Order: sequence, then C-alpha cells, then structure tokens
Amino acid sequence: MPLRFLVVEDEALLAMDLGMLIEDAGHGVVAEAACLREVQGLDDAIAPHVAFVDLQLAEGSSGLDVCAHIQSHWADAIIIFVTANPKKLPDDHAGAHGVIAKPFSRNGLMSAMRYIVDGICNPPPSSPTPPDFTVFPAFTAVWKN
Repeated sequence: MPLRFLVVEDEALLAMDLGMLIEDAGHGVVAEAACLREVQGLDDAIAPHVAFVDLQLAEGSSGLDVCAHIQSHWADAIIIFVTANPKKLPDDHAGAHGVIAKPFSRNGLMSAMRYIVDGICNPPPSSPTPPDFTVFPAFTAVWKN
C-alpha cells in the first residue's frame, strides 16, 4: 500500500532528495514545508501517514512545534525526526515515533522507510530495526492498536 508522506525540511536540496527517495520506494509526498508557518497553512485533507520532520527549520521555527501541530491535525500520522541534532530532542521525544540522524545514506534511509512502512502496514515489523533508525516508544505503541 503506498503511503502519504509529509516532508518538513528547510534545506531545499535535502527536501527534494527525500521526496525522490520516498517516490522511489513507491510512496507519495503530499506536501513539503520549510517551517511551522507553512505546515500550519496546509490543508487538513492531506492526512499524511508519515511525516519526516527536521528539528531546526526556516524562520527560526522548531520541529518540536511542527510535531505538536501534526499531532493536533493528523493524530494518526507517524512522526519521524530527520535531524543532525538527535541529542537535542526532549526525553519524551515530543511524542514522535523515531529519529533518523543526518547525514544518512540512501540505503540507510530506504531501510528505515521499509521498516516504518512494515510497522504501519503489517505490525510489528518483521525485520530487525535498521541501524540508521532509532525507534521511540510511541512507535511500538502503534503496533499494539
């Protein structure tokens, strides 16, 4: 089943790369945004299954605030931080489901995506957790639903 992805990344080339990798994996990008304001302007009807969110965004906005907005508008969305600063995440991970550290390799991201998709579509994932992906407790809670 193709999933709908939201990409929240302020580096345009990285956002394009993420979009291409998502599409190469057979999924779709429903929207891209570079800051909280752009995410707030998105139509609620896009209903992403997965959001890839950077921690430090344009206009001085934070991925933590984006995470809260996503949770309030698309409660079922799986939120994955894609950041060079995973140690700056709060202990509760802001309710997110996991993190992929930058820089990442194409293979690393594709492995993480397969694992995430498997965890959403056929929980729990049948493969071991990829080394480039850190799973948070919120993601394993999804498997119990």
